[in-house]
Amino acid sequence: RIADLLARFPGLPSFSHDSCSSGPKFSIVLPVHDTPRAWLSDAVDSVRNQTYVNWELIVINDGSTSIETRIVLDRLDHPQIAVFSLGASVGISAATCHGIDAATGDFVAFIDHDDMLTPDALHKVAEEINRSTPDVLYTDETMFDDSTQTKAGEYFGQPHFKSDYSPELLLAHNYITHLLVVRKTLLDAVGGPQSEFDGAQDYELLLRLTEKTNRIAHVPEALYCWRRSSQSTSLDAGVKPEAHERGRRALKDALVRRGEKGSVLNANALHFFRVKRTIQNCPMVSIVVPFKDQPILLEKCVESIENRTGYKNFEIVGVDNGSEDPLTHELMMRLSASSAKIRFHSFKQPFNFPAIVNFGVEKAQGDHIVLMNNDIQVINSDWLEAMLEHSQRPKIGAVGAKLYYPNDTIQHAGIIIGIGGYAGHSHKHFPGADRGYLNRLNVVQNVSAVTGALLMCSKKVYQSVGGFDAEQFGVACNDVDFCLRLIEAGYRNVFTPYARAYHVESASRGYEDNPEKKDRFNREVARFQARHVEVLSTGDPYYNPNLTLDSEDFALKPFPAPENNSQTTT
Repeated sequence: RIADLLARFPGLPSFSHDSCSSGPKFSIVLPVHDTPRAWLSDAVDSVRNQTYVNWELIVINDGSTSIETRIVLDRLDHPQIAVFSLGASVGISAATCHGIDAATGDFVAFIDHDDMLTPDALHKVAEEINRSTPDVLYTDETMFDDSTQTKAGEYFGQPHFKSDYSPELLLAHNYITHLLVVRKTLLDAVGGPQSEFDGAQDYELLLRLTEKTNRIAHVPEALYCWRRSSQSTSLDAGVKPEAHERGRRALKDALVRRGEKGSVLNANALHFFRVKRTIQNCPMVSIVVPFKDQPILLEKCVESIENRTGYKNFEIVGVDNGSEDPLTHELMMRLSASSAKIRFHSFKQPFNFPAIVNFGVEKAQGDHIVLMNNDIQVINSDWLEAMLEHSQRPKIGAVGAKLYYPNDTIQHAGIIIGIGGYAGHSHKHFPGADRGYLNRLNVVQNVSAVTGALLMCSKKVYQSVGGFDAEQFGVACNDVDFCLRLIEAGYRNVFTPYARAYHVESASRGYEDNPEKKDRFNREVARFQARHVEVLSTGDPYYNPNLTLDSEDFALKPFPAPENNSQTTT
């Protein structure tokens, strides 16, 4: 197995001890309990074979009774490896704490007794530490079992390519897992894993760590190899069912520590959760619906709001952009007469989507704004509360919903910057019941942008960044530009799968499908690319550079073709 692993890294640079001694020292904590000989040898050898040499390996023998485990430990003879044996098993958390106490490094890294590091793992981590000086760092990982085969140009096992730090995603699932590296001083201040959370101890520790620092780095490379075995939750989440409940309890404790009111519910699968926050003070929400004619669409949209919205403190602000159909005017009169919650305003200027919605926001009386296309039909009765629970939070900017095409495939689940050189919708055209990449279709998470077809934002926050840009992006790019400007202003954008609606995309104005529209669209995309060149060049932080920018399906980016070093003669 180690030979297979090393084969993935031809031509790795070699480093002398002198060249690495000035870098951070890593204390790698390895708790061991009755580990099969081959697995334990693989774990230890993967540390021994690191290209970066400023490390110590602290092995905690947690009362192993297995002869083969004890033989491997007895034969460890290396100046950088220390073995501490406990007289009786104390559990994974307590054993890990023994290792943390013995650590002398600047950073502590954690490895499970049946897993492996890639040979360049510590080197890559040290580079990131020198670059960004984080307190907490994690890497991508890959899962493998004993049947895993490796071939040139392929990943070792099944890779898990992660988002950069996403506070909302971490509250739904421990997506960070391995390789986790923590500054020793922070770990000493926070404390190590707690035995009452065994099985979810890493998750509980991460929640505490991320409450004390925002210096959190991510190395988007699969540097940790996680073995799937019959005893591992990486293969079957049901192997340790108590771990799920302990993870839920860790989240409940985190909410209490943070002073946030809410409950922790189970999501769609084991080890996935929904933190459902309590709505504070029942604020008014203004639902701004721009339209021009299409009375059937408008009527269905308004009816869906009225009939499928459990939250009652809302108003509907319709913005008419030059409707000519008498049926539309008749509908507006009928709807406004039927409810004091429904008002219509006329915007008598040429079509400019940002100008229309900004006008609607000015007319809105609510503390929170929902921008809703007239071709939206909401599905679930708690959709508005599911968005408001995030919009009410001080650090949250835009909140987006899970949108479906009429055929029940995914239309929108957040926007990824860089797809096709501009932006694309996450998981577009996936079946509606699909879990998506690593269950991303079913959990609350941070995203760089959400669609303006159904977007919620605090009115104060909306106005603080100037709303939508009507000068530069009259038709295209306006919602994505708005969301990126929110991030620049210090806010986080959120996608929630708990607000669901159908979206008949482009039913009102049509697609950019004639030369004039295409030219206008391309000009606005060029302006977007100029304004947001930094995120386009560095990549969407909530995506991953190992995933493709050529499609919206989270496919792996193709490996570069191997260099052809053969020489030809004539």
